[in-house]
Amino acid sequence: MMKLSKNVRKSRKGQSLVEYGLILALVSVVAIVVLTQMGGQIKNIIDKVNVQLETAANQASGG
Repeated sequence: MMKLSKNVRKSRKGQSLVEYGLILALVSVVAIVVLTQMGGQIKNIIDKVNVQLETAANQASGG
């Protein structure tokens, strides 16, 4: 009976690990899809920030 109880606990731990792995995989897929869809918009925002930083740096250095 004790052996069966240990096997059930190990089985549940394995099941939880698989469930966490599936959740992690789903979150990863969603993040990849979102970043792929919004990649161009994010790049445009970063480019604008970069231009503003360069402009500010040039003005600060007297250029």
